[in-house]
Amino acid sequence: KFKILISNFKMAQTPSNMLPLGTIAPDFHLRDTNSNEYKTFADCKGEKGTVVMFICNHCPFVHHVMEEVLKVVNDYRVQGIGFVAISSNDVVKYPQDAPELMTEFAFENGFEFPYLFDETQEVAKAYDAACTPDFYLFDNQNNLVYRGQLDDSRPANGIPLSGSDLRSAIDGVVMNRLINPEQKPSIGCNIKWK
Repeated sequence: KFKILISNFKMAQTPSNMLPLGTIAPDFHLRDTNSNEYKTFADCKGEKGTVVMFICNHCPFVHHVMEEVLKVVNDYRVQGIGFVAISSNDVVKYPQDAPELMTEFAFENGFEFPYLFDETQEVAKAYDAACTPDFYLFDNQNNLVYRGQLDDSRPANGIPLSGSDLRSAIDGVVMNRLINPEQKPSIGCNIKWK
């Protein structure tokens, strides 16, 4: 049903702000809508590195990449990469992103990682997040080494999903190789600010 939706209107396409590489991962203390426990960056961190994703329940761009995101999680979790997803949308204006629906979305998609609710939007601001989906990769010292897109695929552009950009960066972290600093911003729905 989302593909029909996409072809019927021109979606607003917001690019990532591209937080400076080398930035230390901003910490957080947010409620996980999966476990109902509060999680910090350290709780979500992987031994070799950590991917922080800003997503939400209703965005067609998120729906488009979800299958590939879950493959990336399954491929790299076993290699010491931690994963966490955060939703920062204003749930008053966008009730479809409410925490109880986040729990449902996580269950339906088989999330085996925390899905945190950033009610105050402070965490999104700390990460300079702009859109959903927006991806951030930190090395084992919590330094930002990659931010931007999953790959070149977008809803209705005909390019198959591969996760190539994020995968290449994660490979660099896992194998301790240099990561290309030329990185493309993600494109998606803007975060729904209060």
